Amino acid sequence: MATRIETGVRRPGSSPVARRIATARRAWTKSGHARPPTYLLLVATIAVLNVVGLVMVLSASSVQSLSNYGSAWFFFERQLLWCTLGVVAFVVLARVDYRNWRKIVTPLLIVSVVLLLLVLVPGVGIMVSGSRRWLGFGSIRIQPSEVAKLALLLYCADVMARREKDLHDWRLVLRPVLVVFAGVALLVMKEPDMDSTIVLALIVGTALIVGGIRAKHLMVIGSTGLGLAAVLAIAEPYRRARVFTFLDPLADKSNAGYQITQSLIALGSGGWTGVGLGASRAKWMFLPNAHTDFIFAIIGEELGLVGCLIVIGLFLAFAVLGTRVAMHAPDRFGMLLAAGVTVWVVGQAVINIGAVIGLLPVSGIPLPFVSFGGSALLFTMAAAGLLANVARQERT
Repeated sequence: MATRIETGVRRPGSSPVARRIATARRAWTKSGHARPPTYLLLVATIAVLNVVGLVMVLSASSVQSLSNYGSAWFFFERQLLWCTLGVVAFVVLARVDYRNWRKIVTPLLIVSVVLLLLVLVPGVGIMVSGSRRWLGFGSIRIQPSEVAKLALLLYCADVMARREKDLHDWRLVLRPVLVVFAGVALLVMKEPDMDSTIVLALIVGTALIVGGIRAKHLMVIGSTGLGLAAVLAIAEPYRRARVFTFLDPLADKSNAGYQITQSLIALGSGGWTGVGLGASRAKWMFLPNAHTDFIFAIIGEELGLVGCLIVIGLFLAFAVLGTRVAMHAPDRFGMLLAAGVTVWVVGQAVINIGAVIGLLPVSGIPLPFVSFGGSALLFTMAAAGLLANVARQERT
């Protein structure tokens, strides 16, 4: 009986590509089973903040949306779209092992720099209120500075993790981090966007502090940074006006201090429990940027002090959970990532809320997860996904 011998024939699924796909599928499935309590609480906190954001964007933007676009749902529908994209980004980054992102740190950083250069080109970057911060067309726009936040965080965490044994040598650790930060910050300041530059500085500062840089080096960097920030804050007339308005907002309440004055009126009108969801008077064209940078004022007016404390409590919960994730991260890279994301989100919340209630100068920084915004929401959700992935793998 003749026997046929076949050579060079692969069994189905035995090719390198098929094996990689099968491995990736198994890793994806396995990662979905890891749901420690910290991860579940973190997901719940982010979900509630997003729901609050959707509800309050609908309420705060309805009048302006109806007046400008003929539909009270215009801004809400856009927010819902970006929120959906953000959820997809969150799920993907929460399931893909965070260590894999180290492979694309350099390409992502290069892409972010290219985008920051493109946004400065007249006719390419979109100019809004004197700042050239957006790329895109029509209502589809992204802020390259948001991409830069994520890229810079990954870069700093990677450098600090790889060169842990060289922390004593500032040339091997501090110099590359500070040079890259300076380059990115310079491009962001050219837009101009000092608020995003401050957030970038918070991300880099967190990586340096958590990474274990010597105290004397941190003191030099910190004092130099504060000095530069002070100079930049008064160098431009509009930023100088913000500082002087912050010192005495009622001195020019019909001009430079108008926005913060209206914000304080809205907050004061809310009392303990608010005037009721949807019943805000400030959103009737009295408070500029009611659904973006000053949405916290609408929360205070409609939901009162109770609503404000709930939102603040959610960000405090995020801070506590993020800190726990960083402390129980399986490796140094994960610890730096978790700490950076936590300070990124909580720092933006502090700056935004501080400006709305008059404790800080007015800024253009949105309230994370809550304010209306496209790329800001998308990349904040992506960063939160990284944090969630580290939380999945926490040490017990």
